[in-house]
Amino acid sequence: MTDESPLSRVGRAARNAQLAGLGGKVGARWGAHKARSVFANAERKQELDREFELKTAEDVVKRLGNMKGAFMKLGQMASYLDQGMPDHMRKTLAVLQQDAPPMSRGLVVDAVTRELGGPPSERFAEFDLEPIAAASIGQVHRAMTHDGQAVAVKVQYPGVDEAIANDLSNADPLLRIMRRAFPSLDPEPLVQELTERLVEEVDYELEARNQQLFADYYEGHPFIHVPGVLPELSTRRLLTTELASGHRFEDVLDWSQEERNLAAETLYRFTFGSMYRLHAFNGDPHPGNYIFRPGGEVTFLDYGLVKHFDQDAIDGFMSLIKAMVMDDDMATYRSEAIRQDLLAPAAADEVTEDQIRKYFAHFYEFVLRDEEYTTTPEYASATVRQIFAFDQATDGIAKFTNMPPNYTIVQRINLGLLAVFGELEATANWRRIAEELWPFVNGEPSTPMGERIATEWGTGYGS
Repeated sequence: MTDESPLSRVGRAARNAQLAGLGGKVGARWGAHKARSVFANAERKQELDREFELKTAEDVVKRLGNMKGAFMKLGQMASYLDQGMPDHMRKTLAVLQQDAPPMSRGLVVDAVTRELGGPPSERFAEFDLEPIAAASIGQVHRAMTHDGQAVAVKVQYPGVDEAIANDLSNADPLLRIMRRAFPSLDPEPLVQELTERLVEEVDYELEARNQQLFADYYEGHPFIHVPGVLPELSTRRLLTTELASGHRFEDVLDWSQEERNLAAETLYRFTFGSMYRLHAFNGDPHPGNYIFRPGGEVTFLDYGLVKHFDQDAIDGFMSLIKAMVMDDDMATYRSEAIRQDLLAPAAADEVTEDQIRKYFAHFYEFVLRDEEYTTTPEYASATVRQIFAFDQATDGIAKFTNMPPNYTIVQRINLGLLAVFGELEATANWRRIAEELWPFVNGEPSTPMGERIATEWGTGYGS
């Protein structure tokens, strides 16, 4: 091959070898760099930053490799399951949660020029070459369009799409990690679902369509905001959207309990309103993807990992909710769980209705009763342990449980949302709010927020 790409020269074997020493290479170097920077003066700090920057596409692959693909995503998942994981798994996955080094200014300019046909100084009225945020496969820059609109420009690391495709063509390392992390589950359908979503995530054109779908759906909503996309300044590897402003999650933790409850209610309405009514699920519940304002207003960012559901899938979710929450019908729940591959067929004879209730009711605890419920960090941790059988105290049912593809991303955001709610100590009558969102109930507004939504945006979430 005469015109060999930098990715081909590095090779999959080299990247897999890099994974084995992940904590001792990029992670350690970047960690040491961050530590040195704490004690450096401003001029020296800038020099250190410039020294460590990614300067070429080959640099991206050599320094990051798998870390920017499937394994970094696994690390991100671990970061919000951390409370429920046993110590040995926290240590195993901690090395996958490293921050990414930034791109050099020259590499950013080259990437923008290649994608938009001109340098950022021409394509934008203003463009800040210092990133304001790191995305999972790129970084975000603040800019101003020529017509005066403030925007966020997400620039993908050059070559990372090919690196991810190559990494995922051999899923064995990921399967090994998942088998060790989650011994009670069959990891193959789970890994297949994750890899399909990861391949989609490097396609910013697809992300733009997904984000605009949410933006159009929630247009005019008094509490939920989704930045619109500027398609004329977006490509497969560069995404330009409206710039959002507000407070980060860390700030909200210092707000009053009333404000934290309002923020949590909006997160809940967005998550499950989108799933049950829009049939689309924004599958990246990292708190860094939320921007808050007082009064319950939340802007939702990052639509790289979106799962779309057909009506059969939604009907399946609803059948389980109805059996567990509304009817207390464990026989129907068991048969539906088997039909949807949440339970092995052998569970029909070997798992009792009491076992079904004891194990699965935990996941519906906050909506089982028509009363206020406070989500605690302990409940979030217990949910992680229950799903992945870390406690081995599941009354023998764990050996029959499975994670089918439709539930992989659902559980990802369920667990992420619970972790956020636990930190907020979020309190509400979640049952009443859920009944507003469940299509088979279509309940009346149950909170002041629900009443305002119905008045200003409409009832039934667009149904």
